[in-house]
Amino acid sequence: MIKKSRKLENVNYAIRGTLMEEANKLEESGQKILKLNIGNPAVFNFSAPKYILEGMKDNIEHSQGYSDSKGLKNAREAIKEYYKTKSINELNLEDIYIGNGVSELILMSMQALLNPNDEILVPTPDYPLWTASVNLSGGKAVHYLCDEENEWYPDIDDIKRKITKNTKGIIIINPNNPTGSLYPKEILEQIISVAKENNLIIFADEIYDRLVFDDLEHISIASLTKEVPIITFSGLSKSHMVAGFRIGWMCITGYKESITDYIEGLNLLSTMRLCSNVPGQSIIANAIKDIESTKLLLQKGCRLYEQRECIYNGLNNIPGIKVVKPKAAFYIFPKIDMEKYKINDDEKFALDFLKAKNILFINGTGFNWNKQDHFRIVYLADCKKLKYATDSLKVFLDKYEQNII
Repeated sequence: MIKKSRKLENVNYAIRGTLMEEANKLEESGQKILKLNIGNPAVFNFSAPKYILEGMKDNIEHSQGYSDSKGLKNAREAIKEYYKTKSINELNLEDIYIGNGVSELILMSMQALLNPNDEILVPTPDYPLWTASVNLSGGKAVHYLCDEENEWYPDIDDIKRKITKNTKGIIIINPNNPTGSLYPKEILEQIISVAKENNLIIFADEIYDRLVFDDLEHISIASLTKEVPIITFSGLSKSHMVAGFRIGWMCITGYKESITDYIEGLNLLSTMRLCSNVPGQSIIANAIKDIESTKLLLQKGCRLYEQRECIYNGLNNIPGIKVVKPKAAFYIFPKIDMEKYKINDDEKFALDFLKAKNILFINGTGFNWNKQDHFRIVYLADCKKLKYATDSLKVFLDKYEQNII
């Protein structure tokens, strides 16, 4: 038997893992599943603005060849102008890489950097592709805590404790998936200070930077320093509801002189993949200037705002469930009272709930959380479906028991 690569031994992606496979089996047997496991807006009847769809069609005829490996010039110029609105004024076109979604660029950024024994600081909970990409690239993911008692902000002291001579960088996810947290300026400045003191690269996943509630402001960490190398990741998949179009980018700013060899590696990998999909790139220039379409979803009385309120209030009405209200994105990460419900295996809990109620969410350890006491819900479904989900969970938990190991 030919076996899979040993590189995959420590690679997991729970969002499309065992629970998703079980849900698909149930669907194949004729059952209808409410899938609250993945941030795919199209599944819940979100649609991109018509000008985006028309723009894609209009550009198909002119998108039949390769682009520059880093992306179309007009698309990168638009990205550069966008970051000026976020007070990032030192961005050069050659430091912008367009990819097939941020996922491709995350893996590329790790592959270009890591050697065996190299370490990257990754938040817990995290978006699990980060941990998987570090491990697949031959490095070691070292998880630092985000503090649920402090709005899920990174624990700076824990970050400091986790740094070793092998640490090469620190990842932040802001706005955060899976918690919906939004980091304030003072937290970002402390992370910059730690990175500067220890010669670390900051990898800033900001894909949800336009999905912020309550008139709060997202601050890009790259706007706060020129003294630390920063790789910023973002895209259109979530903010413009075009997840399937695979449109993402990463930008290099800050103290680039310290990472010139690493940049050569990024350029090599970028060239090897030839380019990202050109039809997708063709809509960036117009779409990135449109912030109003997204804002209309985030205001009181509008869809994402009301769905956040619905899921937050519904979860708070369940005895033994505690949750921090999200400030951004469309995820929520509730905590279960393990003493009350005697839960010792969060994946089994999620699987049992799926089989009992035909509702799918992902267990907290799937996001590299270090306890069995959390789960993540994607609240893209309408309020009627979200209320059904929380009511079902309340009924399920009332009689649910796990054997204590």
